[in-house]
Amino acid sequence: MSGDIFSEADRRSQWADIRDELRHALSELGYPTEFADEIAKYIGSPKGIQRMTWYVNYVRPEKTELIVDEMLAIKSEIDAWRERKESQQANAAYNMILNCGLDDEEE
Repeated sequence: MSGDIFSEADRRSQWADIRDELRHALSELGYPTEFADEIAKYIGSPKGIQRMTWYVNYVRPEKTELIVDEMLAIKSEIDAWRERKESQQANAAYNMILNCGLDDEEE
């Protein structure tokens, strides 16, 4: 059970580290840390936040609109990926029912 506590603490630490990297990248462009926090919260995925940080560090956008556009694009891709995974899982369950039948049937 203590392993679960440590893994949760590790996960929170990872999220904080990734958020802090985004904070740092945006602060170098003159944005407040609250802006980075809102972006991280909206994206909601460590890998997505890392992508956003990469974008800020390497593109160094000069307009807030460009940052927001990239944030929306990243979030859209994450949502599409999640929907695709949910659809694949639902399809697999449906195929299992088709192939194996329901448990309620008499043998």
